[in-house]
Amino acid sequence: MKGIRSLSNFSRRLYAAQAAPKLDAAAFSAQEVQVTKLPSGLVIASLENYSPASRIGVFVKAGCRYETADNQGVTHLLRLAANLTTKGASAFKICRGVEAVGGSLSVTSSRENMIYTVDCLRDHIDTVMEYLINVTTAPEFRPWEVADLTPRVMVDKAMAEQKPQIGVIESLHAAAYKSSLSNSLYCPDYMVGQISSEQMHSFVQNNFTSSRMALIGLGVDHSVLRQVGEQFLNIRGGAGAAGKKAQYRGGEVRLLNRDELVHAAVVSESAAVGSAEAAAFSVLQRVLGAGPYIKRGANTTSKLSQAIATATTHPFGASAFNVSYSDSGLFGVYTIAQAASAADVIKVALGQVKSVAQGDLTAADLTRAKNQVKADYLMSLESSDGMLEDMGSQALAGGTYQPPEAVAQGIDSVSSNDVINAAKKFVEGKKTMASKGQLAKMPFVDEL
Repeated sequence: MKGIRSLSNFSRRLYAAQAAPKLDAAAFSAQEVQVTKLPSGLVIASLENYSPASRIGVFVKAGCRYETADNQGVTHLLRLAANLTTKGASAFKICRGVEAVGGSLSVTSSRENMIYTVDCLRDHIDTVMEYLINVTTAPEFRPWEVADLTPRVMVDKAMAEQKPQIGVIESLHAAAYKSSLSNSLYCPDYMVGQISSEQMHSFVQNNFTSSRMALIGLGVDHSVLRQVGEQFLNIRGGAGAAGKKAQYRGGEVRLLNRDELVHAAVVSESAAVGSAEAAAFSVLQRVLGAGPYIKRGANTTSKLSQAIATATTHPFGASAFNVSYSDSGLFGVYTIAQAASAADVIKVALGQVKSVAQGDLTAADLTRAKNQVKADYLMSLESSDGMLEDMGSQALAGGTYQPPEAVAQGIDSVSSNDVINAAKKFVEGKKTMASKGQLAKMPFVDEL
């Protein structure tokens, strides 16, 4: 009887939902990404997805590659300075105002871009956008507030030091390029506490210009976002400071310590983002193996894992490494192994790339790899983070947006010859190597 009474109460509780008026489905028709470029050069892109929460981001071509020898590490401080006092609001007002409406403000950066993002309920777009405009167009960088960032910079660096992968990737870029892309995402030790508010102002004035920015919105009407974009008229116009073109050189960095596991990466120059060759390298990455797809499962489709497993009985990790920038890229292999077997692991991994370059590529391998590339890309668009990043990176790079269907077609058009030629480019290219751990038995890059 208790169960019957509970079921009866449950039915009564649903009465309100049953009696609620039905919404007109036609009012929520599917929308496409809309892109507008203002006369100032600012690009505005939006997607109305009818979400109750909105996400808006300001993308700026102001990554660490635009730092100079005099202001190395300035972008690291800018990431931490998003909530500092501006000309229109104090640091306290920014924090209190965003929190009061249940919103959030965050800043991330890559080697090429800085991204300022706010999240809020749709009803509070005006409130959070006021703070976003202040943070990106009117920072004050008061000297005492900038000085207070030093301990936070040191904490960031200490946390990064705990992750060997970060040290290896940063060292890999430092060895691979002569300038620009060789700059680190983290403030160098010799510049900690040395960057002044004047240097931060100068960097912002040279790089935060209208033609180097894109305003991206999810869950917001395009006309509303365009009105917001017109409020950016007080930002500086023009192209800003011209960054140096990436110059690949190749080299080696060895970070010796007493860690039992050796992390190593060997790469050569690949292709710039958006090119057909870059798509071929993405497929090649999946052909070789980019990590297990089943939790705690055997990576049975990875050429790297299969080959290395026959060469050593020690535990290891291996995946293809691939990254593309606006004017360059890096492709290679990343391995993790015990010191005694690290040399064998990296040699076998490189041998697999050479095998593909010699034509060891079946139709089944090619089809599987292309399906994985498409699935990874399309699934990334399911999250607001991935969708915003995809829209922002495309809008900032070319002022347009290529729909997922077109991207998938580009992946499908990659042929086996394209993948084999990409592997040949790696094999024949000048190598760069970064390694960390007990490296007594680890070969140098010219010995591989």
